[in-house]
Amino acid sequence: MGTKSWWSRTDNRLLEVALGLATLFVGVFGVLVPVLGVVGLIDPVDSREVKTATTTQVPGTVTDAVAGHGMTLTGTHRADLVFAHPDLGRRLLLALPDVIGSLLLLLVLALLVQMARTLRDGDVFVPKNARRLSVIGLTVLVQAVLSPVLPALTTQALVSGTPMAEQIPFSVTFTGEYVLLAFLILALSEVFRRGTKLRADTEGLV
Repeated sequence: MGTKSWWSRTDNRLLEVALGLATLFVGVFGVLVPVLGVVGLIDPVDSREVKTATTTQVPGTVTDAVAGHGMTLTGTHRADLVFAHPDLGRRLLLALPDVIGSLLLLLVLALLVQMARTLRDGDVFVPKNARRLSVIGLTVLVQAVLSPVLPALTTQALVSGTPMAEQIPFSVTFTGEYVLLAFLILALSEVFRRGTKLRADTEGLV
């Protein structure tokens, strides 16, 4: 007696539609909208949450010191750095971390869409999916490094040469969650690779 798979073509179509919608959403709101803000077609991102030095002056004093630079600092340990009229360079630096993060996420989603399409034939264990999982794992690992580093680097570039630089030290905080996720995905890709190789060897014996 044969067994019927719980995964149907309808399920596969729904998965592809969900991944497609997620890709569209990230592409529009994670890449297109920020880019339009950078070029000035819509209101740009004009603020960045930052960590301030423990010796930060009161906000009014800092604001007066950088009035000529069009910046204000609101808050103490975690503060909002706000630009009154950011120029093109500052708009780019403000949007860059989110845009790059969204582009990496788009790459992951595009690979997941390709993997979902292999389910149409009822077989996800194909060599191409092992390679796709490897790329996804490496992409997540890159994002784990860039996610804290890019905001810190761009923040320093934004305040460089201004009195605000003394109030906002270079600060990077790494977390292990995405690194762990990346290695789990890489381990899964190795399982896929060995599974496809084992099946190919088995079929060769038949």
